[in-house]
Amino acid sequence: MKIRLNRFVGGTLARVITLVQRSSRTTYAPPDALERLAADHPLIVAVWHGQFMLTSGFRPSEETKVAAMVARHGDAELIGEAMSRLGVELIRGAGAGVRRKDRGGAYAMRQSVRALNDGYSLVMTADVPPGPARRAGIGIIMIARLSGRPIVPCAAATSRFLSLNTWSRMTINLPRSKLVYVAGDPIHVPADAGEAELEALRLELETSLNAVTARAYAMAGANLERASPPTTDPAAPPAAPDFRLKTYRTAMTLLRPLAPVLLKVRERSGKEDPRRRGERLGVASTARPAGTLCWIHAASVGETNAILPLMDALSAARPDLNFLLTTGTVTSAGLAERRLGPNALHQYVPLDAPQYAGRFLDHWKPDLAVFTESEIWPSLILETSARNIPMALVNGRLSHRSRRRWERNRTTAVPLFSRFNVILAQNERMALGFTGLGARTVIPAGNLKIDSPPPPVDDAELQRLRTALGNREVLVAASTHPGEEEEIAAAHRALVRKFEKLCTIIAPRHPERGTPLSEMLKNLGFRVAQRSLGELPDDRTDIYIADTIGELGTLYALAPLAYIGGSLVQRGGQNPIEAVRHGAAVLTGPNWQNFPDAYQALLQHKGAVEVQSGADLAEKVAALFENPVELQRMQSGAEQALATLSGALDITVEALLQYLPDGGLKRAS
Repeated sequence: MKIRLNRFVGGTLARVITLVQRSSRTTYAPPDALERLAADHPLIVAVWHGQFMLTSGFRPSEETKVAAMVARHGDAELIGEAMSRLGVELIRGAGAGVRRKDRGGAYAMRQSVRALNDGYSLVMTADVPPGPARRAGIGIIMIARLSGRPIVPCAAATSRFLSLNTWSRMTINLPRSKLVYVAGDPIHVPADAGEAELEALRLELETSLNAVTARAYAMAGANLERASPPTTDPAAPPAAPDFRLKTYRTAMTLLRPLAPVLLKVRERSGKEDPRRRGERLGVASTARPAGTLCWIHAASVGETNAILPLMDALSAARPDLNFLLTTGTVTSAGLAERRLGPNALHQYVPLDAPQYAGRFLDHWKPDLAVFTESEIWPSLILETSARNIPMALVNGRLSHRSRRRWERNRTTAVPLFSRFNVILAQNERMALGFTGLGARTVIPAGNLKIDSPPPPVDDAELQRLRTALGNREVLVAASTHPGEEEEIAAAHRALVRKFEKLCTIIAPRHPERGTPLSEMLKNLGFRVAQRSLGELPDDRTDIYIADTIGELGTLYALAPLAYIGGSLVQRGGQNPIEAVRHGAAVLTGPNWQNFPDAYQALLQHKGAVEVQSGADLAEKVAALFENPVELQRMQSGAEQALATLSGALDITVEALLQYLPDGGLKRAS
């Protein structure tokens, strides 16, 4: 079905291209551009990504053999289908850009050189997904050096066009336009060019491509700005805050008198620490340490667990570093108190009013600000930028829903994302999203949670639990949310018909829900013990509520099977990697979009099982309890999946070190 759809859409695009070319008034610059291209054939026609729809117009004649490099992803399949309909040979693959892994780039480079040697001219984009857009990569320069053929920067523009909201501003040219083709001067790359000369030629290509693109749009009478992605020049000033951001900051300023009232209400429900209320208002509770200070902000426990190994790795590389970790929840503060080393401090993040953010920054004066995942607080970001403090977003996460929301409010998004010096995204899809929202430098580094060590195990508590449970079967349901505990309870009720000694341990995502969860389960007829009350499961306990902080590692080490919560309800799932690190086989519901890379790899390697309901959970758990060989194979598949996902920590550390002052010290070797 997908193949047929690609063929239909690609064929339609080919017909649109033909219609645009036949119905438009066409001009070439210089007038003899086609003759010059014919004289240099075979050559490399370089265009910017998103500006390739009309590249067939640079073909000097029907007899001229042309090949094009097309990436291996969905959008490129449509483009490739259209180009093949227009008589262009396809070379599959794309350069790696700033990715950890390329998508057939090495193969594509070899095939490109071979095509040039066989008399084909090559059409390719100089910039590589996920960006930065309009920044030439080194791959096209290397192909020119290896083949000995020149690169000609080219651009085509029409007076009428549509511009899509993609990372490269893909342009759809429209019929009945003024159509202009511009070809620049050829760029020759010597076979013996060294690193410095290659970089100079890359910059020359970048400059020439920008020049021919600007000329094409000017001659067509078209607005180049509409077809241009946000600037990717790190030296360019970030976009100014729009009306929404200004209104938000004004509103947060006016609402400051209500802040103490809000905090007091949250304190009564245990969501704030009354002893540290001043920190939420930007008032520090301790002095700034001397020397270089790296401020890292993590929202809650999950982000804190992911960031602690990063702090350790940065400390190993830079022993002089001090850290300030800010979080927004009481549970994460407790975790920080237990886990932070002697060179690190914890503070609550201030509320997002400009005055509180400014007070916080003026006291701590960090040398680098590191935000995590999706922690985009406008006042904190704008105030940090105003003080010229370098900013990074690590483990950057951009869900489909949040991406659409930001894209609808693009004038608000660009002034925020353009202020980050670097964004390290969890995968390439998210990297493309950040680039499209104005981020200057984006690296698809991977997910830091993959590289995090397993959560700690309390050996004494583990032994106590094992003694209490004896030889009972154990199922852990971790990080559960309201609405799915009933499904887990139903699964337990079904399972005990076959496994009479089964004990199900439920660790709610928010431990403060332990008591109401216990009452709900008792009302359903279950015998319940609650860990926060100091209780241990006994022979009669059906369900054990583990409503404590920082004990997931102990629970995962206790049980061979772990259901990961937030996935039978519309919460996007929770991190499965911690369970895998402790050897537990993972079960998940269908809603795991918060961790797509991890779950896709686990499911592909048959290292996890997806369930659709409580009844399905009971069926799958029973099958695994009865088949230890399959359980062991699942655990092995999960380890193989993790091996394909690791590497984010090293990439993130290397990127962050570039923005830290040396402080007179060299990196540790």
